Amino acid sequence: MNATPIPTPTPTAEADLELDAVVSALRQARQDWRASQQRLNEAGGRELPSAEVLGSIVDGLRGALFPMRLGPPELRPDGEDFFVGHTLHTQLQALRGQILLELRHAARQPGASEPAEAVAGHAAALTRAFAHSLPAIRRLLDSDVQAAFDGDPAARSVDEVLICYPGIAAMIHHRIAHQLYRLGVPLLARIVAELSHARTGIDIHPGAQIGPGLFIDHGTGVVIGETAVIGQRVRIYQAVTLGARSFPVDAEGHVRKGQPRHPIVEDEVVIYAGATILGRITLGHGSTIGGNVWVTRSVPPGSNVTQASSQQVCEGGNT
Repeated sequence: MNATPIPTPTPTAEADLELDAVVSALRQARQDWRASQQRLNEAGGRELPSAEVLGSIVDGLRGALFPMRLGPPELRPDGEDFFVGHTLHTQLQALRGQILLELRHAARQPGASEPAEAVAGHAAALTRAFAHSLPAIRRLLDSDVQAAFDGDPAARSVDEVLICYPGIAAMIHHRIAHQLYRLGVPLLARIVAELSHARTGIDIHPGAQIGPGLFIDHGTGVVIGETAVIGQRVRIYQAVTLGARSFPVDAEGHVRKGQPRHPIVEDEVVIYAGATILGRITLGHGSTIGGNVWVTRSVPPGSNVTQASSQQVCEGGNT
């Protein structure tokens, strides 16, 4: 029995697709959006930083931070410094270009205070400051790797942790993104954070302040909000949320930006899978938060919150 042949499509004439009308309608949509955002006089060329370029920069920085583990496979120890220097020169020049795009974009917004002619020098200064932060970032990441190795009995070596664990990949991105956030380029920081979110399933806002030795085990579904503060040697399992309980608004009903609204997690706290911690509350030093609990009130140091006790914590009692 002969199979029915699959028909071969014939090329469709451009006129049949009525592309002129589509292109015109898309142009009108752009113009309407820019008018609504008061952005009619934008300069030509690339307007915003590129996620693709920043992804390449972060990959390069990962190699420069850990050359013999995340650098090129042909690298040998006697070539480490040359590789690091060459990589930093290339990636930091690319980063300066991305910073310049964000600063130029900000300078064109209504009410911007920075003169356009000062943007290039500002971008160079921020790039230099970021470069000098890299040794401290490396040491923080060393503490994260060590915490993961110490906290996971399945880990065979620190090298395995660095190369394989999604929690460490997320922290490499976060330590870089947080420094960009602190330097005043929040769009770049957010792009770097979202690259990690897409890769690992771990969503950490670049504004979150995270102390040394964070261990995110498994990691999928972890959410850490912008104003969260996490102390030293904290362990977080998958599907944990450190979120906001409410969003303050101004007199006109607009959400107020940047207000402290996420939890403070003190040193040596353990938060098990599926726990939801909401609002500007404090989890006291050394506390253990059980799986799948819902906590909206502060708990004192040394607390042990379980599903049975979490209702008291939400309603105002402490365990």
